[in-house]
Amino acid sequence: MNIKDKKEKLHLSNSGLSPTNEILAYNHLGENVNVKVAGELPLTIKIDGEELITLMTLGTRPEELTLGYLRNQGVIDSIDDIISVDVKWDIGISEVITKNKNTKQILKKLEKKTITTGCGQGTIFGSTLEKLYEDTLPEVKIKKSEIFNLLAKITKYNDIYKEAGAVHGCALCDKEKVLEFVEDVGRHNAADTLSGFMWINNMSGSNIIFYTTGRLTSEIIMKSKHMGIPIIISRSGVTNMGIELAKDLNITMIARSKQRSFLIYNNKENVIFDE
Repeated sequence: MNIKDKKEKLHLSNSGLSPTNEILAYNHLGENVNVKVAGELPLTIKIDGEELITLMTLGTRPEELTLGYLRNQGVIDSIDDIISVDVKWDIGISEVITKNKNTKQILKKLEKKTITTGCGQGTIFGSTLEKLYEDTLPEVKIKKSEIFNLLAKITKYNDIYKEAGAVHGCALCDKEKVLEFVEDVGRHNAADTLSGFMWINNMSGSNIIFYTTGRLTSEIIMKSKHMGIPIIISRSGVTNMGIELAKDLNITMIARSKQRSFLIYNNKENVIFDE
């Protein structure tokens, strides 16, 4: 199925908001200064009228966030099952309409929940865990020089963080360039938005590198697996469970990355030390 066919079958509203607002603050000298602050709004996802969850988000790409959340949580198996996503900020709702309207079956998937450390989110449904081991990720090699090149290019992004702070950034990259970059108040939202972008565009993750400014916890490793991405790179650190899950899922895990240094926590054999 090509991208054009996919878009024709799915109706998406276009309800992205500006990521920042200007307010008056006071500096260390007591002087008035106009500064930008990151937005943060509640967005409640409803499926065929049934409330699923409320996320706190910047609101810049709410339709993709909604789709990516449903995908990464294993709530809906195929984007072809969705008719529309309609975001209405006046009531804080992202309304998802499905073809089958089998809401009872969907809600049954969500009965088992795990509270997490997520920013802007904080829940993993049982359906997320069930799908983790359904398939395996490919073995993909990456050169040390390619990692350094990507880290250098990433510094040109993070526009909202540079302007207002208070956000995490995530990116889809190949070995040459940054393909898509998203910022949100939580790394989970940014990751899910990228997942929604991939889903809409029928994009495979097999040759993609997932970059995040946030820590690599088990939830972020799960999202990488659901997106089919075998390599993950973080500017931040890792957790013990994140490492264990990366080993179980065969994800190459690189963190504490700076322009000229990084640490490999899993799959050292997939990194080629060419310089």
